[in-house]
Amino acid sequence: MSADKTPVAPASNFIRHIVERDIEQGTYASRQWCGEPGDASTQATGQPDPAKIRTRFPPEPNGYLHIGHAKSICLNFGLARDYQGVCHMRFDDTNPEKEEQEYVDSIKDSVQWLGFGWEAFGHSHLYYASNYFDFMYRAAEYLITSGNAYVDQQSAEEMRINRGTLTEAGKNSPWRDRPAEENLALFREMRDGKHPDGSMVLRAKIDMASPNINLRDPAIYRIKRATHHNTGDTWCIYPMYTYAHPLEDALEGITHSICTLEFEDQRPFYDWVLEKLAEGGLLAHPLPKQYEFSRLNLTYVVLSKRKLIELVDGGHVSGWDDPRLPTLAGARRRGYTPEGFRLFADRIGVSKADSWIEYTILEDCMRETLNESAERRIAVLDPIKLVIDNYPEGQSEDCFAPNHPQKPELGKRTVPLSRELWIEREDFMEVPSKGYFRLFPDNTVRLRYGYVIKCTGFEKDADGNVTVVHCDYLPDTKSGTPGADSIKVKGNIHWVSAAHAYAAEVRLYDRLFKEAHPGSGDRNYLDDINPNSLTVITAQLEPALKEAKPEDTFQFERHGYFVADKKDSVEGKPVFNRTVTLRDAWQK
Repeated sequence: MSADKTPVAPASNFIRHIVERDIEQGTYASRQWCGEPGDASTQATGQPDPAKIRTRFPPEPNGYLHIGHAKSICLNFGLARDYQGVCHMRFDDTNPEKEEQEYVDSIKDSVQWLGFGWEAFGHSHLYYASNYFDFMYRAAEYLITSGNAYVDQQSAEEMRINRGTLTEAGKNSPWRDRPAEENLALFREMRDGKHPDGSMVLRAKIDMASPNINLRDPAIYRIKRATHHNTGDTWCIYPMYTYAHPLEDALEGITHSICTLEFEDQRPFYDWVLEKLAEGGLLAHPLPKQYEFSRLNLTYVVLSKRKLIELVDGGHVSGWDDPRLPTLAGARRRGYTPEGFRLFADRIGVSKADSWIEYTILEDCMRETLNESAERRIAVLDPIKLVIDNYPEGQSEDCFAPNHPQKPELGKRTVPLSRELWIEREDFMEVPSKGYFRLFPDNTVRLRYGYVIKCTGFEKDADGNVTVVHCDYLPDTKSGTPGADSIKVKGNIHWVSAAHAYAAEVRLYDRLFKEAHPGSGDRNYLDDINPNSLTVITAQLEPALKEAKPEDTFQFERHGYFVADKKDSVEGKPVFNRTVTLRDAWQK
């Protein structure tokens, strides 16, 4: 349950204030924990809970996590870490049709990659909601026998019509007052597979005239013949999410159940279910409490699962781990860092206000953490040949470059220099513009970490494009020697030796969408895809980069931060992805 550093709590995180108040008042101090989830009688056999609070991250394993989930992960696991608690990793696998082991594995991997875990107080707190199906069924039978639930045989259309509207009360089902014994018998027949899918549901009996439509006798069980990834064909009835979720929280001893705002209207049902079961002795006080915060709204991305599926299935991206997608798998492959996500979560805070977060904030967090951690390397992305005419042919020598300018303890690396070099095409101009201090005829600049050179000429092809730049070097001006400062120059350019360079595939990733709010107004969001979101080039890199391992990150000097692709890199032949530029290129 650890991340490298405990972050500073943002002032806007109102949930922290609730947690601190509950700890101070001892709201949950009387809880007992037997070492595993259980009902009231099971937990009564345990000891006082060593965790001051219990939170949970409860994804449904029906897809890949995205950047919005990172906010929830950092919030729930971060609260548990900071307040001597536990965060449960729970898979909310109550829907048998959409869940797959592939997603379970991906979700676990993403949480751990972000720097969090579910081991605490000597136990693993990895749980599956489907393991509670027996209790959920028993709780449903109690609600039936206590007069708080009934089997409804209306069609789905009849139920929809009789539910009412925001301004009109609903109508009672003709089966609402059926005796408890008959409801129990029918419910058991549902369990035993004696009725077809959709022919009946179990509903909570609350209030069909409630102004909150979610309290108008919501369904809590439906018949669905589908093989479940964990329980197989044991069940042909499955609990509804809004019924299952509070039960899962209660069985696990969750204190603070943190959801996004769309669940705010469901909170009264959450409380109703728990109170009814506590009245029957199935659950013990203090019961979990639900709190809601605003979901992440991020410019220049889409987080809708439907749209993400459409992007993948439609071939607009290469897959769920495409570095342009906002999935955590894609972000990781892009070179985004766990530290950057944790910093981002702290920086944007937690509130109930529904607002848009600028994508630049996320990129700045990545720049900030990568600037601290990434070693520096030299890369020429748009190469043109530079020939040092007075340098001996066949000769080379070592220059020395710091691995990190702010971390001298990381030492220096050797960069070979020879007669022919690669430089950036933009570092030469035949006719310089005003304020241009790099190479042009008769101008003098320094080769970074090397010598001062003077441009003596250039060559062009038949189309008038410059193909080779010529220069002479000043032998007594090498960086790190006494003569280095003997000549003052305004320009400083980077380079790699043509004889030693590594020609590598480099992928220049940019934002997938060119509009801050893709699809806003009447536009199709697909029309807002940025046609320049990926450019693939062959770049010339300093030879040390040839040994980069997958997921090694570097700052390519002057260009930005890059990562060796975790999927396509092979030993001795890494492929590099641009993570983020050194500066925001999207500022208007």
